[in-house]
Amino acid sequence: MNQFKEINTPVGRLKLIATQNGLAAILWEHDKPGRVKVEPGECNEQHPVLLETEKQLDEYFSKKRTTFNLQLDFIGTDFQKSVWAELLKIPFGETRTYGAIAKELGDSKAVRAVGAANGKNPISIIAPCHRVIGASGKLTGFAGGLHNKDFLLRLERAGKTPTLFD
Repeated sequence: MNQFKEINTPVGRLKLIATQNGLAAILWEHDKPGRVKVEPGECNEQHPVLLETEKQLDEYFSKKRTTFNLQLDFIGTDFQKSVWAELLKIPFGETRTYGAIAKELGDSKAVRAVGAANGKNPISIIAPCHRVIGASGKLTGFAGGLHNKDFLLRLERAGKTPTLFD
């Protein structure tokens, strides 16, 4: 049975959900019911995966962590999992467009499908769907709200060491 824990963060209250195989979801406080295919199960404040996720998220929000090291258990279609795997490749402080991800997956016409899969990403922040922006450079849909997407991108930009080319 799945286990969950709720935590307070700078982007609101988040619900962390683990399966026996790892972290399966991070749900937003006002997440749409049914957006992801993961059921919370029962509350377990001491679940090791959930405690480690909370620790790593605290470090991320404190600008002490730029990558996550957690066992993830993505639950979705093969295509969705391929999109979510691409999200994990986007470096801290950088962004990609939906079109760039579609191209990486070998189908530049799959922009809308990539957008739909991105919107169903069950492990927000850690699988950084907030780093995906529109072709125009504008922020587009985000389950946590555009204000939180903007907050996360600003947090990452502030934590990144500028280079000669910035």
